[in-house]
Amino acid sequence: MPLHISKSVTLILLFTGFLGISQTAFLSKEEAVKQTLENNLGIKVANNNVAIADNNQGILNSGYLPTITAQAGANYNRDDSTIEFPGQFLTDGEGAILVDESTGNPIARPDVEINKAEAQRYNASVNVNYTLFDGFGRYYNYKRLQEEYNLSSLQARETIENTIIQLFSVYYEVARISENVGVLEETFANTKNRLTRAEYGFEYGQVNKLDVLNAQVDLVNDSINLMTERQLLENTQRDLNIILNQEIESQFNVDTTAVFVSPIELENFVGDAPNNNVRLLQAKSNMTINDYTVKNAKSVFLPTVGLTGSYGWNLNQSAASAFFPGTNNTTFSFGLGANLTWNLFDGGSGITQVKNARLLLDSQDQLQQQLALEVTRDIANAKGNYENRLKVFRLQEQNVLTATNNFDRSNERYKLGQITSVELRQAQINLLNAQTSKNLAKYNAKLAELQLLQLTGQLLNVSY
Repeated sequence: MPLHISKSVTLILLFTGFLGISQTAFLSKEEAVKQTLENNLGIKVANNNVAIADNNQGILNSGYLPTITAQAGANYNRDDSTIEFPGQFLTDGEGAILVDESTGNPIARPDVEINKAEAQRYNASVNVNYTLFDGFGRYYNYKRLQEEYNLSSLQARETIENTIIQLFSVYYEVARISENVGVLEETFANTKNRLTRAEYGFEYGQVNKLDVLNAQVDLVNDSINLMTERQLLENTQRDLNIILNQEIESQFNVDTTAVFVSPIELENFVGDAPNNNVRLLQAKSNMTINDYTVKNAKSVFLPTVGLTGSYGWNLNQSAASAFFPGTNNTTFSFGLGANLTWNLFDGGSGITQVKNARLLLDSQDQLQQQLALEVTRDIANAKGNYENRLKVFRLQEQNVLTATNNFDRSNERYKLGQITSVELRQAQINLLNAQTSKNLAKYNAKLAELQLLQLTGQLLNVSY
């Protein structure tokens, strides 16, 4: 009978087994990109900004449409009045003053009382104003708003590109750790088999107790490394869920393959980068916006011509008075007009605005030239980093083959008793380090490629 594994080692084996990742859904790179574009909160905000700019550049915000206003009013009055005639007397039809026969005094003209005298006034009108010409200010403002929409689209694209880079930084980290977990599981299994062989060998007197103890210590270390890496994997998956804007505890397997763009295609991308780099395109858009701002400022030197039109209705209903009968007066009116305004001199503010706009345009031109130099440098650096990391990855692939061959041969020699367990362990650690280094180099090279693709403006046009 072989020796039984100690209780502590048994608990480690059980606990490590429970930590194994159960079968979960597979999250492809394409699906990750799709979910990010649909659900990422930063991208949603960027899309809202584009929608706002789209509204601003529409015909309803252009100033080319007339303004139409409608007005209506109603007034009601009710008066109670008493009209006195001091010093006035009643007369007959021929102008003779009438006399009271009983007193012989002239008869005073009586007061007139008018109660509940009602008057109503109603009016309604429609007025139209249209600017026929404003010195081309409206035209250049409309063109500026259209270019601002284009700029907001480029800004949204930059947000999407940065988010995609962030996505794959975490996605490939999940992939790297997943591969490392597989490597550590294999290392753990090899150490477990070694412990079993050592226990059999010790039982039959082929090895000493030291080999068993060394295997137990190595198994504990391997199990700790495996548990730590699995916990790191869970944490990194939560980071990815944040970017995807999905349930934080969602678990999934990811694609661990890395396909690189062909060198010829990459060279074409680099050569066409000035026409596709999003930062350069934004700089060009800002130049156009500033140019329109200068032209718009010049409109202050030209006259403004406008047209007006109106149609109105009025109804006045007046009550009867002491001297006049009540009347109803209805009026319909229609009017057309034109006006010209020419601000011959505004105190110099218009001239100042034009000068400042030209200076801003010149500053934007300087910034664009500086940015072109920086982007050229960034592309050269990114290209060099990518090529170097790709070479490191190829070397690490070869190193894994060498380390695997070395471990296999060391394992056979250990079985034959030609090397010690310490030497076998060293070969095992060398293989582990080579495999994890290869995983790191692979995803470092892939991320360097994505960063280069972003600088060349092709990040959203390639498969991942």
